[in-house]
Amino acid sequence: MTIRVILADDHPLTRKGLKDYIEKESDLDLVGEASDGTGAWELIGKELPDVALLDIRMPGENGVSLARRIRDSGLKVIPVMLTSFDSQQYVIASLRAGARGYILKTVTPDELSRAIRIVAKGGLYLDGEVARSMEESDSAFESLSAREREVLLYAARGLSSKEIARDLIISERTVQTHLGSIYDKLGARNKTEAMLLALKYGVVALEELIE
Repeated sequence: MTIRVILADDHPLTRKGLKDYIEKESDLDLVGEASDGTGAWELIGKELPDVALLDIRMPGENGVSLARRIRDSGLKVIPVMLTSFDSQQYVIASLRAGARGYILKTVTPDELSRAIRIVAKGGLYLDGEVARSMEESDSAFESLSAREREVLLYAARGLSSKEIARDLIISERTVQTHLGSIYDKLGARNKTEAMLLALKYGVVALEELIE
């Protein structure tokens, strides 16, 4: 399957470098570029890409706002933040807006391609540096059970409830029950927030997510 990608960034050299990365991969197709938020939104509506790589800070409309517009519009486009900023506030804001990935511009070509493939499959991708910075201990955090942690890891890797049930040899209803319990324990509204909080408080390690 070819993954159709658009790229929005206001720095020409950054766009050129990322374009070169993407075009080297046979399963990735860069179908358009934009230099600001307004152009990015128009491009998204025109091309309906699978993945939209969005700079957080750019003229017109910022990447977080665009991710929120994509989510609210119901478009089947996956927003991924591409940025120089590793602030936890940016990460949380991005994921709550609907982004499925957060990549720093220091990313290697191989890791960029890998990130695009992960989110296109339905998974969550956090840049290694960002994820490690989120891993903090908190004694007040209520630990998940072994099974809940396992379900959360499978979900974060992009598996559906049906696929998780198949792999863990449990019913799909049981998977849904575990997910509901996970959300309640973590105070999360969805799978993305649950994974983010699990990383932040060290309940799930980065190595487990990406292995």
